[in-house]
Amino acid sequence: MTKAALPQHLQDLHPLLQERVLAAVRAAMRGQGRSLSGGQGHGLTLGVETAVATFTSGAELGPTLAVFAELGRTEYREGHRVDALRSILTVGAQTFWAAVVERPGPVPPAELYVIAAALFGYVDALAGAAAEGYLDEQRDAAHDWAQVRRRLITLLVQPDPPADAALHAAAEAARWPLPAQLCAVSVEGADAEHLARAAGGGAIATVIDGATRLLRPTASTLDRTLAGRRAAVGPVVPLREARRSYRISRKALELQQASGLPDGVVDCDEHLVALLLSWEPGVADRLADRVLVPLADLSPASRRPLAQTLHAWLRAQGQVIPAARALHTHPQTVRYRLRRLRDLFGDALDDPDERLALQLALRARWAPDMSATP
Repeated sequence: MTKAALPQHLQDLHPLLQERVLAAVRAAMRGQGRSLSGGQGHGLTLGVETAVATFTSGAELGPTLAVFAELGRTEYREGHRVDALRSILTVGAQTFWAAVVERPGPVPPAELYVIAAALFGYVDALAGAAAEGYLDEQRDAAHDWAQVRRRLITLLVQPDPPADAALHAAAEAARWPLPAQLCAVSVEGADAEHLARAAGGGAIATVIDGATRLLRPTASTLDRTLAGRRAAVGPVVPLREARRSYRISRKALELQQASGLPDGVVDCDEHLVALLLSWEPGVADRLADRVLVPLADLSPASRRPLAQTLHAWLRAQGQVIPAARALHTHPQTVRYRLRRLRDLFGDALDDPDERLALQLALRARWAPDMSATP
């Protein structure tokens, strides 16, 4: 609304309009339990003065919209809902309109129509600016909050955790009380904020290397929260050992993605052998190459049943009957294969260290075949 388009005498009402609107806004603020002397109280006073002056004079709208955008930001910072500011704007507009209509002398309908149309559009513009400021502040705060929590998680899982003072300062900034112990959970997906809220239990999360890394004080079940996702729950460790839980859960998730562990939510403590064998690429293969040399020159048709029999016998602690039961075969068949295995491996079958190495090597080299045995 330009200055020329408004009735000229509206400018003469400026002092009265400002006084009434300001009184109504302050009453509305008291009704919402707000302070009239705090930052928001001063801000709304400035907003009323600016809004009334701009409307009655037909001045440029830009500076006033900027004032209300800042009011919207302050609303978010002080913990109010944006609807609360809109309701105050509505009260101000109603008071402004009542003061215009009640002024002495007849008011031509055409003049009232012009004022009403301008006032409704003006209040909508102010409310829109406030809402935009509110959302901008919300986005900025969410970004800052995510950055603060990411820093805390990064500090906890880095190779050399910082001194207590730095760690406590980071935790205070993230508003996360440091627990005595925690566990790390690695989850497929990058919706860290959503997962932290859903997990509850004082969880915080961030995205590191394309996956969500969740820290929480307990390892209580997350099956429902993480249903339909691959996720690995690391062991509960002392706070200062958070990196260990993080690394274990991270490796377990990588194994899940490579089909080396079951899908769904896995407890890392239940898969430590698989994690150990896969931890350093090439080590398990080197172990298998070294200790399974006697089987290398056999045909696949001979190698497979002998490997399965050796694995079952080792798991049965050298007992033939349990091994035969696990293989669903006759004990005599197991004894026959064991004679062949003794010819191939010799005294290694009686050495505890070599037997352990053989069992690990068999699992690493032929895991699908070995899984048939108990």
